[in-house]
Amino acid sequence: MAKLRVGVLLSGCGVYDGAEVHESVITLLALDRAGAEIVCMAPSADQLHVIDHRTGDVAPERRNVLVEAARIARGAIADVDEVDASALDALVIPGGFGAAKNLCDFALKGPDCTVHPGVARVVRAVHAARKPVGAICIAPTLVARLLGTETPTVTIGNDAATAAAIEKMGARHRNCAVDGTVVDAEHLLVTTPAYMLAKSIAEAASGIEKLVGEVLSMAARS
Repeated sequence: MAKLRVGVLLSGCGVYDGAEVHESVITLLALDRAGAEIVCMAPSADQLHVIDHRTGDVAPERRNVLVEAARIARGAIADVDEVDASALDALVIPGGFGAAKNLCDFALKGPDCTVHPGVARVVRAVHAARKPVGAICIAPTLVARLLGTETPTVTIGNDAATAAAIEKMGARHRNCAVDGTVVDAEHLLVTTPAYMLAKSIAEAASGIEKLVGEVLSMAARS
């Protein structure tokens, strides 16, 4: 049986201005252990800003999302605009503020956010082909923006304000514990809170590993 080909959509490198590194690495490790072929991707665009992760201050410099995400992918990464979505069996989107700052602008505009065109193309294409999408931490907000007209069910944990924004975009929010997932079998979506609730890397891993397993099971049946 051929390996399942799973896209991992990254948003930079670092929780405050890019992809959450723990969430990304746990995702990659779980996929690799399951024997999946991993296709890392990110948009080639400037980050919203650069955060000094030691101090939390905004740094006076610019960084490219794709270049920064390549650090997590050890250089094996594609520009999202060049990804053939039809060649993917599934897609997983780790969280981190980059998902809400660089893949879309939810961090600035909330439910009125827009999504990077290349990101929107890949997510919509995978979904339209009836392939599963997994979204971690804050990334379900992006899914809600793109697929809200279908009323999918997602989770970001239990943050009331974010849940309300998700529902304003047309999706349904379901509260979920850190070690759980919300599976929308109708829309082939799997979401988990990870660091929206996690207090440690082990707690984050508990839900992410379940999400990866459920996404792969869906992909195998698609």
